[in-house]
Amino acid sequence: MSNKKGGTTLAIVTMMFLYAMIAFVTNLAAPTSNIWKAQDILENSNALGMLGNMMNFLAYLFMGIPAGQMLTRIGYKKTTLVGIAVGFFGVLIQYLSGFPEGWLGFITYLLGAFISGFSVCMLNTVVNPMLNLLGGGGNRGNQLNLLGGTFNSLAGTITPMLVGVLVGQVTADTKISDISLVMFIAMSVFAVAFAILFFLPIENPENGNSDEHTVFERSVWSFRHCTLGVVGIFLYVGVEIGIPGTLNNYLADTDLDKGAWTGEAPARAAAIGGFVAGTYWFLMLVGRLISSAIAGKVSSRMLMIVTSSVAIVLIGAAMLAPKDSMTSIPLFNGSSFVSTELPIKALFLVLCGLCTSVMWACIFNLATEGLGKYTAKASGLFMTMVVGGGLLPLIQNGIADKVGYMTSYIVPILALVYLLWYALVGSKNVNADINTGVAVQDEQ
Repeated sequence: MSNKKGGTTLAIVTMMFLYAMIAFVTNLAAPTSNIWKAQDILENSNALGMLGNMMNFLAYLFMGIPAGQMLTRIGYKKTTLVGIAVGFFGVLIQYLSGFPEGWLGFITYLLGAFISGFSVCMLNTVVNPMLNLLGGGGNRGNQLNLLGGTFNSLAGTITPMLVGVLVGQVTADTKISDISLVMFIAMSVFAVAFAILFFLPIENPENGNSDEHTVFERSVWSFRHCTLGVVGIFLYVGVEIGIPGTLNNYLADTDLDKGAWTGEAPARAAAIGGFVAGTYWFLMLVGRLISSAIAGKVSSRMLMIVTSSVAIVLIGAAMLAPKDSMTSIPLFNGSSFVSTELPIKALFLVLCGLCTSVMWACIFNLATEGLGKYTAKASGLFMTMVVGGGLLPLIQNGIADKVGYMTSYIVPILALVYLLWYALVGSKNVNADINTGVAVQDEQ
């Protein structure tokens, strides 16, 4: 019994570590986009700059379902190792993109971002169902995913800050080579993680496990709450990435007509934008810590209702607040908080981090509740729909290019309205009569 408990603990700790790796790689895209969009070839286009983020998430569309099948065929540990190896080469290609000139370098960067997306897709496919199953589903499964989310947020906090500090003010002379340190850290983390996990005896969770002999009498699409949850994941990831990513661009933009500043922009506008985005992710960490402590008693449905409602109000306030209305915001710079004067719009948007912090785990928990042997297949579908983190911010920044940054926030507001409806109505399991036990074919 003690050996089984020890193995479960080891598996949980490993999944927490992987959560952090996912955020570190994913959050390279938004601050790196500021470097690329400042190049002459992109002509300061927010939409073109966000193509790296788009490629990172587009990979989910192609890898989500295969990743779910990998869980069934080769298990959790081998899927994890493949994901880590792919991630190393994805970041390596992004680093090498700093050497070619012009479009060749940019295309190389997009390729690296796409390959990195394959990696984080596989890793995401592993950590979410495994923590949910190791916790036995329900509130406990949600609690473990929220706790893992705190490590995800910690890495998400550090990444844009580190890029902002290394770059400072983005100009046409700023190159990818200026953030080589970030790339080296990411590659080192992947290499060390692969070496450690290779020797760790991680077993597949027993609850909900399936293999090539498992019979699936129905399609996973037969579960209404799962299907609607897949749409919810698509929209949520777009909200989570779009809010800080567009805010980062808004604050880093030195154009008086488009950017956040009513006067001359600060000399280190990009660094400030990075710290603001980092503070958003820090608040996600705080939110996940708090929610992980109460999730055992508060249902995922109630958490979604409250946070979706509050986020809608905060974004609406940011859109309506006067541009010249300023406030002092304590920004987290990696070691302490520093008071900085910023538009009050930024404060409202940063506070959204407290709301979005719980949504991923809650949607996943609500959508997979009662799926049993269908859980791995559902996880693959969810990973496919993470492509929303690339599509929605791309649409949002395209709108920002045309009509302004704040108007573009209509995109996350509409997505949050759907998530509120899902929590209120769409998350109810109306297909509880479907058999989700593991039925195995007789081998001849």
